[in-house]
Amino acid sequence: MTMNLGTIPPLDLAVLGLLLLFWLGSGWFSENPPATRPSVSWLMEEYRRDWMKTFVTRQPRIFDATLIDSLRQGTAFFASACMIAIGGGVAVIGNAAAVERLADELPITGGPDVAVKMLPVIVFLANALLKFVWAHRLFGYCSILMAAVPNDPGDPQAFHRAGQAAEINITAAKSFNRGLRSIYYALAALGWLLGPWGLLAGTVLATGILIRREFASHSRAVILMRER
Repeated sequence: MTMNLGTIPPLDLAVLGLLLLFWLGSGWFSENPPATRPSVSWLMEEYRRDWMKTFVTRQPRIFDATLIDSLRQGTAFFASACMIAIGGGVAVIGNAAAVERLADELPITGGPDVAVKMLPVIVFLANALLKFVWAHRLFGYCSILMAAVPNDPGDPQAFHRAGQAAEINITAAKSFNRGLRSIYYALAALGWLLGPWGLLAGTVLATGILIRREFASHSRAVILMRER
């Protein structure tokens, strides 16, 4: 079975465009929130800077080394999971005929082939993989910068290098969050298997979950309580 992209109806194309718009828009809004309503991602940036300031005077620094290692392990786990998922998606496309026979028994509406509907899922997963790989590398850079911070807090380079490590840490976290966001929208793209309205429902649901967790979650309320 060959994929025919020309069979995608206008309604499906419109909802695909909406999916892309929501994906880009939710990411931009989370990373550039209004001053009166900061997002969790934005709030955590200050905590990461505080972490590196505290790191300068903490002795020993085993806790910090363990923490940065756990962050790297998290990115490695998600990168591996994305590779497995991409392989599964490619396998589905490679066996599209068998998948179509199975799809006949499901409440899947007409429109493009199942193989075509899997393409957005694989694209989002591939983007997530790239983001996780880059985040893993940046957390590695951060660990090196942390190792270069002098043990003496009075050293003029101590807080400067700690600040550099904080900014690399923040950049790595942004890449990690972008990877997670792509996974959310990969799941939303699976809604296309149920037709354009399934894709629209998946898009709205994924966006709603992301926005709520960034701007209206209990964790955000806790993070906001910086001073008592």
